[in-house]
Amino acid sequence: MAASRTIIVAGAGIGGLTAALALAAKGFRVTVLERTGRLDEVGAGLQLSPNASRILVELGLRSRLEACAVVPDAVTAINARSGRSIVRMRIADVATRAGAPYWVVHRADLQAALAAQVAAHPAIDLRLGCAVDDVAPDADGVTVSAGGAQERALAVIGADGIWSAVRGRVFPQIAPRFSGLIAWRGTLPAEAMPDGGMLRGVQLWLGPDAHLVVYPISGGRRINLVAVVDGSWNQRGWSARGEPTEIIARFAHWAGAAQALIGAVENWTRWALFAMPDGGAWNQGPVALLGDASHGMLPFAAQGAGMAIEDAAVLAAGLAARHGEGRGAAAEVAATLQRYAALRQPRVRQVQRLARQNGTIYHLPGAAALARDVAMRALGPNRLLARQGWIYDWRP
Repeated sequence: MAASRTIIVAGAGIGGLTAALALAAKGFRVTVLERTGRLDEVGAGLQLSPNASRILVELGLRSRLEACAVVPDAVTAINARSGRSIVRMRIADVATRAGAPYWVVHRADLQAALAAQVAAHPAIDLRLGCAVDDVAPDADGVTVSAGGAQERALAVIGADGIWSAVRGRVFPQIAPRFSGLIAWRGTLPAEAMPDGGMLRGVQLWLGPDAHLVVYPISGGRRINLVAVVDGSWNQRGWSARGEPTEIIARFAHWAGAAQALIGAVENWTRWALFAMPDGGAWNQGPVALLGDASHGMLPFAAQGAGMAIEDAAVLAAGLAARHGEGRGAAAEVAATLQRYAALRQPRVRQVQRLARQNGTIYHLPGAAALARDVAMRALGPNRLLARQGWIYDWRP
């Protein structure tokens, strides 16, 4: 296939696989280069709000995801000290208004669904164990060195995560910063819920200097927990082992129900939360970034995966809309990727800031926490959800 119709995507995570499918749907030939030898998504659950789910549905993934995702009935904010509900927001109303599902899903299930769709597409070549070593733009396109070979492409998309090798080549001066926060992640079988009940929604426990998110995944068979605390441990990676006694001690003064949930998890992993500067890093000539490689953010707006999926849709649409082939195409691609950056940067910056603000609000202590709870009750569920409408109602 001529380089003029070939796009190379570095990274086979959620953003990279979505980009491959979106680009192939627009008639491009796509090569996906993944440095690991197998697709084994680490982490646990994630939330797919309608802004992201509608893109996945349009790419033909509805049936695959309905088989493993859960449709939560509500998000309930809970005071960590008292264990009492602050406000309950119906998610069904969000999905109805936006015209697309609201799903919670295990990361591995989402990646597996995307990978199966990629494997079935004749225009996508997925290569595992093939790390990108160098990216060299020139007047006619870009040359990628990977796995001891060189390949030509119209453009290269860096979707290789917060520690992106592609970003390191084109933006060596930009790096993620440690937030001072650590996410502890674990799961338990649904039948092991301490109260013996079935969890059908998302619980958001708010406490001083920490918060806890709990929701069902894997078709409701397992429960996902993410406990966020402050700390100085800042190793790279997504799945360092965590000592259960340490996280149990951090939540010893919370309500009994929260303590019981944390105590029911047998295996914990830790993830030091790093984030990119507001606005992210986007493109240089025929090389563009998406997802965490561009704008890795704190997870407190539940939009990390969503923003990567949005990036992929906008990027593919922009490249498909360009007019030229052959001589002069490289310059047009560079201009197209610059427009992609201009379209995405303001929205992503706004979501990054929202996530950071949410983290501050979630962790308020004492009188400030009491004022937060009073304000949330006064606003009520409908107005609280409406404040997120600019995220959920977005369309490519």
